[in-house]
This record gives sequence, structure tokens and C-alpha cells, in this order.
Amino acid sequence: MTAPLLHMQGITKDFPGVRALDNVSFEVNRGEIHALCGENGAGKSTLIKILGGVYPSGTYEGQLHINGIAQQFHTVRDAEHAGIAVIHQELALIPEMTVAENIYLGKEPQRNAKLRQILFMWAKFGIIDKQRLYYDAGQLLSQFGLTLPLDRPVYELGIGQQQLVEIAKALERSFQADISASSNSLLLVLDEPTAALTESEVEMLRKILTQLREKGIACIYITHKLKEIFQIADRVTVLRDGKAVATQSIESPECTEEVLISQMVGRELTAFFPKRQSPSSSEDSSSPEAAALKVENLSTYPSEPPQLEEVSFEVRRGEILGIAGLMGAGRTELISTIFGAYSGRWRGKVFIDGVPVQIHSPYQAIQHGLGLVSEDRKRYGLLLDVDVVRNMTLASLGASSDLVSYGVIDDNAASQKSEQYVDSLQIKTTSLNVPVNYLSGGNQQKVVLGKWLMTQPRVLFLDEPTRGIDVGAKAEIHALMVKLVQEGVAIVFVSSELPEILGMSDRVLVLHEGKVAGELINENLTQEDLLTIMSGRGFRCQP
Repeated sequence: MTAPLLHMQGITKDFPGVRALDNVSFEVNRGEIHALCGENGAGKSTLIKILGGVYPSGTYEGQLHINGIAQQFHTVRDAEHAGIAVIHQELALIPEMTVAENIYLGKEPQRNAKLRQILFMWAKFGIIDKQRLYYDAGQLLSQFGLTLPLDRPVYELGIGQQQLVEIAKALERSFQADISASSNSLLLVLDEPTAALTESEVEMLRKILTQLREKGIACIYITHKLKEIFQIADRVTVLRDGKAVATQSIESPECTEEVLISQMVGRELTAFFPKRQSPSSSEDSSSPEAAALKVENLSTYPSEPPQLEEVSFEVRRGEILGIAGLMGAGRTELISTIFGAYSGRWRGKVFIDGVPVQIHSPYQAIQHGLGLVSEDRKRYGLLLDVDVVRNMTLASLGASSDLVSYGVIDDNAASQKSEQYVDSLQIKTTSLNVPVNYLSGGNQQKVVLGKWLMTQPRVLFLDEPTRGIDVGAKAEIHALMVKLVQEGVAIVFVSSELPEILGMSDRVLVLHEGKVAGELINENLTQEDLLTIMSGRGFRCQP
């Protein structure tokens, strides 16, 4: 019987005060797409970091075999030499370098090959062949149907396009390993690869993985989007609390979304999208006074074409306004501009509770009762090396705050108030003094939410609030959204997941290329309706 490509046996990994993995065994066959799922904190990323050499041999118990041969990875390079290419959830890109330079980072083509064979120093420190680098990068992208601006610095890209750069970088390493490998032992690991991708980009990635599978390349696919598992995976393994609780074939009739969810969380989730009465049906919400936020003719300039052009909308108290659109449609730019976080110039009018306001900075936005849960929580929402208390109170330290006395933060008051939100949001942390980078993704997102809830906002912007978190945490955030609107908060909600937009929104504002392409009451709307408008194939507006 042929040995599996990957066999991990009895893997146990401890961190101070917690066992992240407990006697986990896991196998992947050649040419197989094997999904790995579980709640945040279940141990998925820890298992992958062991496989990828991030946690070296000797720091964990258990055995790791590739093609039946025992392996000991002491560095990431050891794992790469064994044919393992990993895209971690935390992107490993150099922001100041271009897309092409990031794809070939550390493997840049160099000039003067013959001279380098003679001169050792030139061999080690050769001159990069920029023309070939950009040509090779273009060829790689075109081979898989990827479209990326090769000469743009990565920091100018959105999180979704940055994710595609990481995928392209892994593909380049995958095929280099495929060329040199003698036993077809290539394994590609994708940790939440579609968290920030649109539906069309997810479909493109699915085609890429199908091509790789046909070449005999195996893939470990980690995702919280259960629909994707059934669309592309051959088998799925579920982790819960650091243990492998089930491995099953996708084709098995016993393998359903409901079963996977129950295995992941250890309980049944009765409703992903809590039901409530839409405020659009009440007489009070239809009055002009009920508009918590109104935006008129907002445009950005002097970019050509403008990122936003003549965008107008309003959101009422107790209402969730969903914003849908393809990547690049201007969703994030819209809410960032209103919040005073847009780096360029803009024109238009903004009204809060009917009063015109001028907002040119996030500080002014906070003073006017706005809050923003940003798309990239690690880059814009958190201070990763700082503890829970400091992160939770960061937006509430204005001059009039009850947490500040004579310009000095009251540590006791800050801790007490933070503890209230930690308890109410059920944030799992061993201490308020733990740096937030030790928390799982779902708990990090709850810290960001707690930070803004502490400011008691009138209007709360949520930009991809459930990106990269597990189904249990998603359900908790959805329930929190319902609770907030019942308390009178207005929510403007951006999501790339159309079922989430349809499940949570009272009305939907659709953007296409920076313009309003549709504004619809969420009654009998379908994903097909939204996709048609998002792609620019129609305009719909309902009163």
C-alpha cells in the first residue's frame, strides 16, 4: 500500500498555560485537496506552523513523515526543500516592494550568469534582472488567470489583492519545487486563502487548485467558509479544542454543513442570521428625523477615474444598511472617507442626526459618534503587542472621557470598564494584560468591537467584520449586530459574502466602479440580483 504524502502522528504542542494540540494525527494523499476546519483557537494554524517549520522539531511531540520518510524541520527553508509551500493567515509581504518583487522575493533572476560562475562574490550578490523578473511574474499570473498590477507597491493594494499576491508567490515556489522534485511530493497549504476575496476571485482560485490537483499536487485548505469545502475538497478533518474529532469524505452522505458545524463547536447553531422586524416597515423610521447618517454627492478627487463619484445614501437608527460590490467598487473607500481616514481629497455633504458636519480625521469622527471596525484588524484595528485593556480603551481616551483624569489614564477605571466588555462579548483571554496577538482571530475581532462599543457610537461602520473568523464567532457577532440595532444604533455593513449581506441587512446599497448602482429594500432579494447589479449589468433603486 502506498504511503500517504503527509502523515503527522500524535502531534502535541504546548504553550504557557495552554495545550494547543493534543495527540493530533493527520494525513494527506497525493493529488488530494484536504480541508482542515475548526473554530478559532482549535489548533489549525499551530498544526500548519509545525508542518511549515515555523515551530521547529523538538518544540513539540509526535512524528512527521513525507512519503513515508521521517522528517525534522528546523527552519521554514527545511520545509520548503521538502516541497511544502505555506500561505499563512498573516500575510508575509514587504509593503514597500512591488507585486513582482514580492512574488520572487529571495529568488530574483540575476544578470551576468557566466561571470557569477567565475566570481564567487558576484554569484552571491548578483545584480537583479528586473526585466526578466517582471516578464516571469507576468507569465506566472497569466498562466493562472490572475490580474495584478506588477509594478505597484504592495501597500497600495487592498487586503484582497494582497492575498492574491501571496497566492502567486506560493504558486511560483510550488512549480519551482515541482520541477526539482523527484517524487512529486509537493504540498501547498492555504490558511484562509479566500477570507478577503470576492466571489469571482474565489472561483478563479478554485480553478487554480483544480489545475494543481491534476498535476498531482496536494493541498491543505483551511477555511471557515463551509460552502467552499463542499465545492472543492476531497476530504475534511475537523479540529476542536486542539484535538482531531473527525475525518470524513466530502462525498459521504453523513458529511453535511450541519454535521461539520456541530463537530466544530460541540453544539448546534440554530440560526446564522437572527430574525428581527425590519425598521423599514415602521412609520417612525420613515420620518426624516430618523436618519442617523446622511451622505450627499460624496466624491473623491483628483484621481482619474475617481474612486467614488456622487455617492448618496442614508441609514436610520435601528437599521443595518449593507454595502455590496466587487473588489475595487469603493466599499472600503466610502466608509473610510466618511470616517475621516481617507488619505486623499473629497467633496460632498455629511449629516449626522440632520446636522451638517465636517469630518477630516478619525478623532473628529469619534467626537461625532461614529465608530469603524476596519477590514484589516491587525493593520488598522489593533496594537498587536499591547494588552487587551489598552486596545479596548484606545478610542475612548478623549479629554471628556471618564477614563482620563487631568490628562492621566485611570488604570483602575480602564480595567473595570474593559472587563465589562470582555464579559459581555465573551472574549476568551487568560488576563486583561495579555497582548492581543496571543488571542485567536475571533477574539481579536471582539476586542476591536469592544473598543468601538465603549465609545457608545450612534453610527457603527463594520467593514468585513466576520472575515477570517469561525462559524461560532460569526454567529455571536451577528447576534451582537441585532442587539445594537435594537438599542438604536445605525449600522453600515460591508461584506464580500452575499449570503451575509442578505441575511443581516435591512437595505442594500450596491456600488459599481465607485458609483451607486442600486439601492434596494431587502425583501425577496437573491444573490443573482446583487451579482447582476454589482457587475454593472443593471441599475435598480427602490424607494
